[in-house]
Amino acid sequence: MFDFLSQKFAGVLGWLKDRGRLTEENIAQALGQVRDALLEADVPHDIVETFLSQIRDEIVGGKLQQSLNPGQQMIKIVHERLLAFLGGVDAVTTVSFQIPSVIMVMGLQGSGKTTTTAKIAHWVLQQAKNRGKKRRILMASVDFYRPAAIDQLEILAKHVGVDFYRAQSTDVLTAAKEINTYFKNNNYEYLFLDTAGRLHIDETMMHELADVTAKLMPKHKILVLDAMTGQESLNVARAFDKAIGFDSAILSKMDSDTRGGAAFAFRFALKKPIIFVGSGEKIHDLEGFIPDRMATRILGMGDILTLIEKASETIGEQDQETMSRKLIDGSFTLKDFAQQLEMIDKMGSLQKISRYLPGMQALTPEMMEKGQAEMKRFKAIIGSMTPKERHLPVILDGSRKKRIALGAGVDVQEVNQLLARYEQSKQLAKLLKKPGRFGKFFA
Repeated sequence: MFDFLSQKFAGVLGWLKDRGRLTEENIAQALGQVRDALLEADVPHDIVETFLSQIRDEIVGGKLQQSLNPGQQMIKIVHERLLAFLGGVDAVTTVSFQIPSVIMVMGLQGSGKTTTTAKIAHWVLQQAKNRGKKRRILMASVDFYRPAAIDQLEILAKHVGVDFYRAQSTDVLTAAKEINTYFKNNNYEYLFLDTAGRLHIDETMMHELADVTAKLMPKHKILVLDAMTGQESLNVARAFDKAIGFDSAILSKMDSDTRGGAAFAFRFALKKPIIFVGSGEKIHDLEGFIPDRMATRILGMGDILTLIEKASETIGEQDQETMSRKLIDGSFTLKDFAQQLEMIDKMGSLQKISRYLPGMQALTPEMMEKGQAEMKRFKAIIGSMTPKERHLPVILDGSRKKRIALGAGVDVQEVNQLLARYEQSKQLAKLLKKPGRFGKFFA
């Protein structure tokens, strides 16, 4: 998501760690590198200069702590400025929609607007489910310009598990009123309305959206912005804000080759919150935008809290507890190891997971692919074992390993690699159990 900026910032701050103290010269060098990184990430020049000016002010203002080394001091200052740019400590991090609500989703064609509409509905359902509640949600569209847009939304609604309504009229205003009447008459709590987009800003689209807004009076207006468009996304946002107005934004395609400049600049430029970022095509690939977590991620410091939340969403609490207990009490078998690999698989690719872990920006995509392939081989190897061998790997002698390797289509060396990884997992659990080594977490 912020791979490009994270790698750039890690290089700058890592370079400073080798300096004994901060001087005018190395501060200027570091800020020059930060400027280059932000400009390469497609952050507007005026916003880059404002950001750098604020960092200089903090340095000159005597906020440096003698107990920190130069790299740590710069990390602290840059983190504070990043946090302020992305929304600040007091930014709203919990999204909630009033009941009942019409939520109008806007954006240009190709921004991922329709898929994002379904993602938000899915997110609302999951949040309610986590609290033991259900929500009556309706999805509908007035996008009569893009071929199959309404069909796409209907398919997505079925996939999410919410109701869908197709208006009889193909006139945008008439259809919007028809949809709204159906929403009210059937006592739905939320209406997620996908609207028409164009390939570029045009007057007809803006008038149309303004008319729909005037008729439906939506409580929430969300703008979907394609993060890959860089600075142009800010121009799009300003145009929508001037013509229609919107409450918040969602940045889509943050899993692509975007350099993160739009996320960095949007909050500062528009003074409106980013509530979600989209990072994939699946309906669960939507993540809350929490400024503090995003700031630490940009600095290569990871985002463990979000990773834990994602694990909770994809892996049942009972499964997590069972696995933890087996690791701790020493009853962890190769069958359990295979289940552990399956759990990781559910959360996404290693490349996606690594974005939440500190210091992982040094790993190349090739290294990630190698790790992913290794996991696949390990599952095949365990699948080639008998139940007894999975339960008692100590019985795996040379002949058994050859048979297993043949069945899995791998070399015996790779069977040994699996067993070594398995033993490392068990040893780590034993280490954590020892007094003084995080033992309090397992008390």
